[in-house]
Amino acid sequence: MIEDLDNLSDKNFLVTGGAGFIGSHIAEYLLQKGAAKVRVLDNMSNGFESNLDVLRKYPQFEFIKGDIRDIDTCQHVCKGMNYISHQAALGSVPRSIKEPLYFNDVNVSGFINMLKAATDNSIRQFVYASSSSVYGDEPTLPKVESRVGKCLSPYAATKKTNELYAQIFSDVYGLKTIGFRYFNIFGPRQDPDGAYAAVIPLFVKGILKQLPVFINGDGGQTRDFTFIDNAVQINVRAMLTQNDEAFNKVYNVAIGENFSINYLYQKVAENLGIEWPATYREPRAGDIRNSLADISMAKELLGYLPTKKFEEGLAETIDYFKKVYS
Repeated sequence: MIEDLDNLSDKNFLVTGGAGFIGSHIAEYLLQKGAAKVRVLDNMSNGFESNLDVLRKYPQFEFIKGDIRDIDTCQHVCKGMNYISHQAALGSVPRSIKEPLYFNDVNVSGFINMLKAATDNSIRQFVYASSSSVYGDEPTLPKVESRVGKCLSPYAATKKTNELYAQIFSDVYGLKTIGFRYFNIFGPRQDPDGAYAAVIPLFVKGILKQLPVFINGDGGQTRDFTFIDNAVQINVRAMLTQNDEAFNKVYNVAIGENFSINYLYQKVAENLGIEWPATYREPRAGDIRNSLADISMAKELLGYLPTKKFEEGLAETIDYFKKVYS
């Protein structure tokens, strides 16, 4: 995936939220590439033992169960680390509307704890997950990092706040930070269960098991669906970059193409070879209508180049879930 990887045998990495979907893929990639140590911090509220099982076969893997809301835990897990990929967060727009205090506690207070611990422990580079939700009601497409609108949910507000605090810790304390505005990351190991499951695994599970499948609104809303390999790539590139111009910035992580939810559902059903009608319901509060990213800054400053586009990634994801539900 990344041809210009340095030798990782003398580098130690901390991945917060590493038992979750994106974090476990980042940790696995680093382990495969021979990192000296990959430490995962997760409180298992959104993580899975099955994801940790994938990582445990590597001798250089270490798991610490703990919560980013506890500053002592954050200080402890940062000791001896060189690089941090901070993925630990709560990530649902509708859930954040129901539980704004909880989201602020985890996504903001927990984030500041990690920034402080990273600074105190002389972490070389700190990369973190923001979200395309920070664009809010800004209507312009494609989305360019310098133009954001009004946040439409507590979740979006927490991610915008993360970006502000990262800038402060860069400017005031000298911590090298890089943020990622993820655009609808999907792939194997994404959670298909629960009230706030992501749309692609929900569609696959519903069609395979012939359960009710819901589409919010008219299905004409568009998203820049981004396969997990691309999120892994930019996290690793950002942790290892030596380009001084790349730091203290936030980057779109996407493909630069968008597709409607109706088209997505059609492609999932076609791939599975099953005709199964969806049920349309009211739009979700806080959701944006259209999403499409400009990824030119990530290409220029981080050498980011998406390796798998929508159709290829979707086929790989569906193959994974076929095995899960067979």
